[in-house]
Amino acid sequence: MKQETALKLMKTGENVFLTGSAGAGKTYTLNQYINYLKVRKVPVAITASTGIAATHMNGMTIHTWAGIGIKDILSDDDLKRMKERKYLKEHLENAQVLIIDEISMLHAKQLNLVNQVLKYFKESDDAFGGIQVIAAGDFFQLPPVGKNDEKNRDKFCFMSNAWVEAKFRVCYLTEQHRQDDSALNDVLNAIRAQNIQPQHLQALRNTRNQDIGDTYTRLYTHNMDVDNINYKHLNEISGKEHQFIAVTDGNEKLIETLKSSVRAPDELTLKKHAKVMFVKNNFDMGYINGSLGEVVGFEEDDELGVLPKVKLTDGTTLLVEPETWSVDNDAGKTIASLQQVPLRLAWAITIHKSQGMTLEAAEINLSHTFEKGQGYVALSRLKSIEGLRLLGFNEQALELDSLAIKADRRFQELSTEAEQHFAEEDLTVQHNAFIRHCGGTLNASEIQRNEKKLAKSAGKTNYATATLDETRELFENGYEIQDIAHERGLTPATIINHLSKLHREQGLDISVASPGEDVLEQVRKIYKKLQKRQDPNHFSEDGAIKLRPIVELSNPKMGYDQVRLALLFIE
Repeated sequence: MKQETALKLMKTGENVFLTGSAGAGKTYTLNQYINYLKVRKVPVAITASTGIAATHMNGMTIHTWAGIGIKDILSDDDLKRMKERKYLKEHLENAQVLIIDEISMLHAKQLNLVNQVLKYFKESDDAFGGIQVIAAGDFFQLPPVGKNDEKNRDKFCFMSNAWVEAKFRVCYLTEQHRQDDSALNDVLNAIRAQNIQPQHLQALRNTRNQDIGDTYTRLYTHNMDVDNINYKHLNEISGKEHQFIAVTDGNEKLIETLKSSVRAPDELTLKKHAKVMFVKNNFDMGYINGSLGEVVGFEEDDELGVLPKVKLTDGTTLLVEPETWSVDNDAGKTIASLQQVPLRLAWAITIHKSQGMTLEAAEINLSHTFEKGQGYVALSRLKSIEGLRLLGFNEQALELDSLAIKADRRFQELSTEAEQHFAEEDLTVQHNAFIRHCGGTLNASEIQRNEKKLAKSAGKTNYATATLDETRELFENGYEIQDIAHERGLTPATIINHLSKLHREQGLDISVASPGEDVLEQVRKIYKKLQKRQDPNHFSEDGAIKLRPIVELSNPKMGYDQVRLALLFIE
């Protein structure tokens, strides 16, 4: 199907599954539709199954957007409690269109949960509460990670009840728009068709000793290989090592569930110059699940101890604080948590973990492939064959899952039927009816104004600004700092820093957050005393006063966040 036909079908308001090979233009077509909706003032939620894919779309993960987290089931009590969360309630009830990118990596159970949540919030028995869903992706990617005894047919979301209910119109893009490397595209298309010829195998073998430069990622099939390579490289670095031990609390079985879903290791050893990868999204700090970087040093923090400084591939340097992953009970109370620095060693990573990434260069070993689809996923990460060094591959490396092959053939048939039926048909009446149904605008001059605004802001997405706006919205809606932190999955310290920036840069009135005159008076006195002493140990390099001496001198002893908040009203 051509992109223009797919776009025409999406505009009718039907649920659509947008698929096709790498380079067919799925992301481009999605962005075209998103812009079409935005200029017509139709509320659209942009999500993806992983953090790295979400940032490609300037969106958030579907798990966060729908409030499902890492849950497998949702009780009536869970749903009632979710509806009490004002922020969640507003964006779920407002959405008219939901985009889910990289749908292949979303487990069938999770798609069913999204369907359940939207039906509840929209108070409708229609699929996904009656809103339009655009699912995009390619089921020749690896299936989602599931339980050990789960078969792929239990994991692929096209086998879910929600998928059947949605009655997706299939748009299988067939034009090739990635012109920079026809050799790699030929190999990938041959794998998709399971029609691999001698010339394709020879093209892959020819890369074995290829020079791909000094900066590349190693992809392996097994965790053991990845760990061995990472430890080998770490041990080759001279210099002091720092250990970071995960802190867990709560129900032991739930902690094990957390450990299986969280990519942060129980024990992490780092040295200066270690290659690392982030394993959590934190748009406020500027990293996402899959961001790569190098440890450039360590800093002592009053409250948190030694922290690693990481330089990202884009040149940004970050001081990395521990993150918390948690499971809450029906009353919203945390019953299991894991806290760890959100990093893992990354000279090598598994092919599973590489999904959603685009790599300039990679050294790949498929000699021990154990799952169909691994080879296709690894090779399709690359932009061109010039960036590939393939050390070896076994027979299974270029095979695909039989269920995915069967589904893909059916998707192609359905898409061809739709192309033949709708390619020449004028669907303007349906397009306008859908915009009206969503409460959007059809006023030509207003659309033109909105197009100019959108063009002006294109490419200026700033995650730091976006995350500040979210905090501001919650704060202005009467949420307390602890509640904002819980709602957004951030620490109270981060929210206090947000309020500081919002007050300083946007003039936000934060007076309602004051910790009270008694606390302010005590902190003020200690602050003045420390200023007089001029002890360099009490001040950071930028001249700001440290929290620890204030906490230690307070009586009764205050918490770090209490002092941090008080300083907003004193400095």
